[in-house]
Parts: sequence; structure tokens; C-alpha cells
Amino acid sequence: MSGLLYPFPVNGSVEPGFYLKELVHACVCNSRVPAKVVADGLKKKYSTLMREVNPYDESAKLGIDTCLELMRITGNIEPLEFMAQQLGYSLIKAQD
Repeated sequence: MSGLLYPFPVNGSVEPGFYLKELVHACVCNSRVPAKVVADGLKKKYSTLMREVNPYDESAKLGIDTCLELMRITGNIEPLEFMAQQLGYSLIKAQD
């Protein structure tokens, strides 16, 4: 994978789903694209986006279509790479 933002815990103390939520959160918070610009690109209020990507907020959910667009906007595909890895796959970029 392309340099994980958070090393995956080897002791199994964190559920892989929680880790995925942290990766998505990091896509927004650590992006070169400001989070407010990401929110605008997703046609969401900044506060709504931040709730949806907060790994500790169990009441707000981020849809898969929104997650895909979030990766397009930020250019960060680490959540996709993580999902592929968890399913035993690796990703290869298609030729342009």
C-alpha cells in the first residue's frame, strides 16, 4: 500500500472496519485539498462531512458513493487499497 497514514494494529485490538473509518477520516483531514473544499466538491456541508468521516460518530454514516468521490477529490485511494487487501486483492492502476 502507498504509505499508510495509521499502521494497522497487529494485536487485533481494533476492528478492521474502525481502521477503514480512520483511513477515510485521514483522507479528508490530511489531504492537500482543504476539508471545506472536499465538502463543497461532495455538495455537503463541512460539518456534515466531518460527522460522516468521524470514526467515533456511530450515528452518521458515509455512503460508498460519497467515499468514491472523496477519493477522487483528494487523490487518496488508501481506503480502496485497504479494502482490496482485506479481501486478498491488490490494485494495479489502469493505463490511461
